[in-house]
Amino acid sequence: MRTLTLRGGARVAVVAAQWNDAFGVVTRGRVQLELRDGELGPVLGRDAGFWLRGTGVRALRNPGRRTARVRVVTPGRGPSYASQPPESGTAAP
Repeated sequence: MRTLTLRGGARVAVVAAQWNDAFGVVTRGRVQLELRDGELGPVLGRDAGFWLRGTGVRALRNPGRRTARVRVVTPGRGPSYASQPPESGTAAP
């Protein structure tokens, strides 16, 4: 299990190989799903859970100014987000 921290306005890409079978739960703040076609998906609040496999999500965004946190669980595997440190998030370009 990993914790992904997104500062206000931050965006982090969802790479299929790293997020395969991942389930996320928003534990703080709000997170918006960015879809493959560039459209913005729903904004998820605290305690909202979401699967990433087969959903067409290409990034997670923090639409607010306050820090958001997502717990990421990948069943039956080791760490699914090993290429990024747990406390990460890149500012949107």
